[in-house]
Amino acid sequence: MRRAAKRGGTPEEAASSSRRVFAAADADIVPLRGRNAGTPLDLDLIRGQAANRSAIERRAVTLGKRRSIKKEWQAAWLLRAVTMIDLTTLAGDDTPGRVARLAAKARRPVRPDLLRALEAEDLGLRVASVCVYPTMVPAVVEALAGDDIPVCAVAAGFPAGLTPFAQRVEEIHEAVEAGAREIDIVITRRHALAGDWEALYDEVRAFREACGEAHLKTIMATGELGSLRNVARASWTCMMAGADFIKTSTGKEKVNATLPVGLVMARAIRAYRQLSGFHVGLKPAGGVGKAKQALEWLILVKEELGGPWLDRSLFRFGASSLLADIERQLEHQATGRYSAYHRHPLG
Repeated sequence: MRRAAKRGGTPEEAASSSRRVFAAADADIVPLRGRNAGTPLDLDLIRGQAANRSAIERRAVTLGKRRSIKKEWQAAWLLRAVTMIDLTTLAGDDTPGRVARLAAKARRPVRPDLLRALEAEDLGLRVASVCVYPTMVPAVVEALAGDDIPVCAVAAGFPAGLTPFAQRVEEIHEAVEAGAREIDIVITRRHALAGDWEALYDEVRAFREACGEAHLKTIMATGELGSLRNVARASWTCMMAGADFIKTSTGKEKVNATLPVGLVMARAIRAYRQLSGFHVGLKPAGGVGKAKQALEWLILVKEELGGPWLDRSLFRFGASSLLADIERQLEHQATGRYSAYHRHPLG
């Protein structure tokens, strides 16, 4: 109790404040649901993209320093972060039993006793989706029957994107037919590295058509694109081709989601919105495993894109371990004590 008092009140007072802050933040957010239809390819615009690395890196460093989110505000925004997680398992030893347990966690992402302590039981918290390999889609669809939690499948030769093109398109078809409502494809990196933006555009356009009504997220594997300028150009190309989201990484590269890359992608999204009128989502994936990192990304989105993007319809975290650390932080807010990771299992 003494620890809670030092942070600004009793656990009960902090819980009530967190609940009010979450509700107030929610009132400021207007979800934008339409889809990006894409635009004709504009090579002059794409080739004209530039990125000042030193300025971008300086800006990224300020995100976690100028904006410090504490106490009930931190709890409220971490609760919101939970609703934006694509809860993911992409292991070689995945089984139907494992993904079913993950689906159960997706339904109740935060322990009920913590929600009671934070007075957040009536928020209806759930994650944004459950993301698996295509072969695991039927098991997740069955496990989530009766719940409006979409199943997401990685496809198109994930993670390298080097299988024959026809097989990648067929993999998308099969995932959608199995019940996936979101498809995360991986682009062919050589198109971006060689500056063949026409080939990348045509590839993503074909994947968009194969998805049908399922939403398309394009994984750009930014750690393998060579420069921030290529990240900007690839972002524009994917959006012009009709991507609903642009995503940083597969999580399998040596360098995954970083704030400088996020800034480049967010600014491309903002400029594309101004040019085309379409809203495109952002998804960092790989390397976002701590609550503090999640808050930095939320700050980035709030400052660069604005309130409408602070919703699962336009922002996602691709993560497996992030939820456990968020639960630990929420327990600290509720009790004044940190807990061990094994108290917050994912599946």
